[in-house]
Amino acid sequence: MITMKWLAGAALLACTGALVACGSDADKAPKPRTGTPTPSVAVPAPAGTPSPGLAADPLLSGKREVTIARVQGPGDALELSGRLEEGGDTGGRVLFVPTPIGGDQYVIKAFGTKDDHPANDDPSCWQVNGLDIEPELTVEAAVCDVDNPIQRFSITAMGPDTYAIGSETRFLLHAAGNGLILKELSNAPLDSTFRFVDKGPFDREPLN
Repeated sequence: MITMKWLAGAALLACTGALVACGSDADKAPKPRTGTPTPSVAVPAPAGTPSPGLAADPLLSGKREVTIARVQGPGDALELSGRLEEGGDTGGRVLFVPTPIGGDQYVIKAFGTKDDHPANDDPSCWQVNGLDIEPELTVEAAVCDVDNPIQRFSITAMGPDTYAIGSETRFLLHAAGNGLILKELSNAPLDSTFRFVDKGPFDREPLN
């Protein structure tokens, strides 16, 4: 009887040891993954890619007319007659429609005031003056041609309704004694930004 109890106790002890051993191996075994996602890493957008806010900006949709004034200037509206000027008061065009043509590029159409004069509803467009010599280029009025690269301008949001305007690697700046020019920044800070003011829907009917 004592022998049988001893054998039963030994068997129970062996079984218990086996269970402990099995439990120890289970703890060491790799556990299945629970599907925890790998932390995402933000990838910066390529240079020149417009932000979603910029793409959705109604002032840059081609459907609104705006006036433009230099933030760091006296607040006079930009005017396009022969040349883009600041508060020239020469009877030029002061209403502009930045029209997207893909990427961050825009054609900036210019119109006269809405006074039922049919010529005011025919657009002119901003164009880099091809007769200028670097480093200071001016902007002139021209017949609109979307395929002309010197009529393509970049517009970059700098704050609420405030933008930097550029052409290729140049930015639209104010130079003392020379007015508004397109110039490389080099290491200089950008000290000319422009405020766009919504003047209503673009609903012109041009002559052609």
